[in-house]
Amino acid sequence: MSRTQRVDRTAVRTRLDRVTDPELDRSITELEYIDEIEIEGESVAVSFTLPTAWCSPAFAWMMMTDARDAILEIPEITDVAVDLRDHMHAAEINEGVNERLSFDAVFDDADGDIEAVREELDEKARAARQYRAVSALLDGGATPEQIVGLVRKDLTIDSEGRTTVRLDETLSICIESEPIERYLEKATATGVANGTDAGLFVTPEGETISPSEFETVHRRGRLAATNMSGQGHVCANLAEARIGSASASD
Repeated sequence: MSRTQRVDRTAVRTRLDRVTDPELDRSITELEYIDEIEIEGESVAVSFTLPTAWCSPAFAWMMMTDARDAILEIPEITDVAVDLRDHMHAAEINEGVNERLSFDAVFDDADGDIEAVREELDEKARAARQYRAVSALLDGGATPEQIVGLVRKDLTIDSEGRTTVRLDETLSICIESEPIERYLEKATATGVANGTDAGLFVTPEGETISPSEFETVHRRGRLAATNMSGQGHVCANLAEARIGSASASD
């Protein structure tokens, strides 16, 4: 690290790990969207390439603004510049995000509010994460009737990556924490399961799940998870083809 560089790349990447592709609900670092990180004193510049040049400008905008804001959470950083490369709207997105403009100001023909799009994608991601968390509980021996009655305080997450789930006054099970923690992260962000007595799982519409609805809600969650997984495979193949094509032309 140079004299003027007070923040290393690990700190920046740690923040970027939390930024997800809103359509796939996977980290942009895991998806290898980041090309380059440059740090100079209190300033950071990050370059990105998405799987295709025609990725939704709304999705690209969300990732760029989320990345900028995540890095700015580092106390020592005062300025962040993003550089989206090889995208059909790269110039507009880079200028808009770096100049702190609104999406509507840059794309005046945008169909709908970008925050409404974000909320819709967040709810889809929450449903997919709920499916995986509920599946882990089923695999651990919980019944649908027990699962729909769970509240936040029924969970105890330890430092060893395990979660104890109190199913009733006399019975508890222990499962891996990863699907539970990922679900709680998105649930909290979308206003679900906030508070110790809040219901842990809800329908896609945010309503309490009755035992008779369990299978239907769980099936809808599986569809959301399958859709995101399928989109992820498509994007991975497009990204691999794009990188291979670029390498061949060098």
